[in-house]
Amino acid sequence: MDTLTPQRRAPLNNGPVLRATLPELIARAQALMVPGERRILGITGAPGAGKSTVCAGLADALGAGAVVVGMDGFHLANRELERLGRRQRKGAPDTFDMGGYAALLQHLRAPDGQTIYTPVFDRQLEESIGSAVPVPPQTPLIITEGNYLLLEGGGWERVAAALDEVWFLDLPDELRLPRLLRRHEQFGRSPEEAGRWVDAVDQRNAELIGRTRERADLIVQLIA
Repeated sequence: MDTLTPQRRAPLNNGPVLRATLPELIARAQALMVPGERRILGITGAPGAGKSTVCAGLADALGAGAVVVGMDGFHLANRELERLGRRQRKGAPDTFDMGGYAALLQHLRAPDGQTIYTPVFDRQLEESIGSAVPVPPQTPLIITEGNYLLLEGGGWERVAAALDEVWFLDLPDELRLPRLLRRHEQFGRSPEEAGRWVDAVDQRNAELIGRTRERADLIVQLIA
């Protein structure tokens, strides 16, 4: 594998769809881990599809063999969104530092023997915190999760090019939307505010993300 100029294998068209339990996904992730090499697995899907839950489950099972690096750590700061007039569309593709995220993924592909520190998004602060997640050089698998891993246009292709495999989490809206509303309420929004945000922001983003589904290497329908 050429870590300096990574070329992710071409995604499959129209599939495949896999109905799997978390232990089965853990086994697939383990199969990506090769001693002495660095692989990057992407987990994508619409807001509320369960990306963070799956990533946490994988990381817990794989221990020191994997580190989760989230795209959300590259949210633009709220004051910058206000300057740009984009605070009410936070979460749209142009409200992220896509260039910084793509550059980090390229750096992670070619560790130079040093620990690389990556940012994390704090949902309670609604801000990113830099240098919060260490990635030791010997870690064989990086798991990165985010909405726009397979987006085309605006330079987002650089993100997909850095990934070895991408899984799209596919969850029906009748399950996804209540989960998303509960999450917004958990972090301080009233039920009315949560509903307005989901309708005005999250669902617009979900429609865009849904159009990237067939570019994934695997479409995952998680079985509880």
